[in-house]
Amino acid sequence: MNFHILTLFPEAFQGLNHSMIKRGADDGKITLNPVNIRDFADNARRQTDGYPYGGGAGMIISAPPIYGAWKSLNLQDCRVVYLTPGGQVFNQALAQELAQEADLVLLCGHYEGVDQRIIDEIVTDEISLGDFVLTGGEIAAMAVIDAVARLVPGVIKPESLAHESFSNNDGLLEYPQYTRPYEFLGRTVPDVLLSGHHGEVEKWRRERALEATKHKRPDLLGGGE
Repeated sequence: MNFHILTLFPEAFQGLNHSMIKRGADDGKITLNPVNIRDFADNARRQTDGYPYGGGAGMIISAPPIYGAWKSLNLQDCRVVYLTPGGQVFNQALAQELAQEADLVLLCGHYEGVDQRIIDEIVTDEISLGDFVLTGGEIAAMAVIDAVARLVPGVIKPESLAHESFSNNDGLLEYPQYTRPYEFLGRTVPDVLLSGHHGEVEKWRRERALEATKHKRPDLLGGGE
């Protein structure tokens, strides 16, 4: 899967060059292609923003350099995601949907956003991380890339994804996990996990997952907050 990121700050995406995302890139399962919007500005200063018509605070990224950056990708019928507080709230189901794409374009706004005409022209999806505002779309884009890339076949073993929060068949949060040492600050590993009885282990994990979901996210069970 290929991630194409239209951004004013391509260097920000060096933060993805580690762990499983790096391994997926090294193995050819995913590619990261940051495209600098400034390279498509039609002025000597590479200025890409302007004051908003009608007045108001802040600056708006102009449509032409974004359009030039998008055109340079030469992609047909490709989903273009604009990261914006006003978009659909991102979740695991949407990550799984996007992981089916061969190419995905991520448009990172900055300042006060982008010219509405570029949204109308090229954007297919508007996505938000939640009800808060960031200074730019880069952090949001990295979160989307990380969540989607790990679902691309071959990046992570399927069995590692099977019981994750929001991914299992019951929609529950993940159960608690333990490793060595057996005792830490007087707290020990639950005996059932040492029993070797797979049926009892699975039963315990489901009970703990249900318990965690009821306590932390009752809304996932239809119980409200």
